Amino acid sequence: MKNFKLDTRLQNDCFILSESDSFFVLLMNNSLVPWFILVPKTDKTELCDLDETMHAQVFSMTQQISRFVLDEFKPDKLNVAAIGNIVEQMHIHIVGRYKSDVYWPAVVWGATEKEGYNELDVKKIKNLLNKVLEK
Repeated sequence: MKNFKLDTRLQNDCFILSESDSFFVLLMNNSLVPWFILVPKTDKTELCDLDETMHAQVFSMTQQISRFVLDEFKPDKLNVAAIGNIVEQMHIHIVGRYKSDVYWPAVVWGATEKEGYNELDVKKIKNLLNKVLEK
């Protein structure tokens, strides 16, 4: 989508790991859990409003990122959600959860406890993810 602008809250809270014509893939700056955000470049706010092509692309990318999180981070559970109560721009959270994480068993949304990533870890995650997305 031409002239697509990423919501400023997502820009401020995340690292951009990947950008294509159709998507941004973000990493939430919170190393307490592996938390990725897929942002389709669309003006739609609800998944059910996407056309078939974009819906299929969103599903495929969500599946690829989910598999990446499962394979690389080995979480006990995967949380995948498109909530959008605060950030209306369509985005899908893909969060690896551990029974030992500080938020368990509650949700991660709105939690105040955070620990930022260092630059080296972000680069490592970005490189690993981009290898998966290039396949």
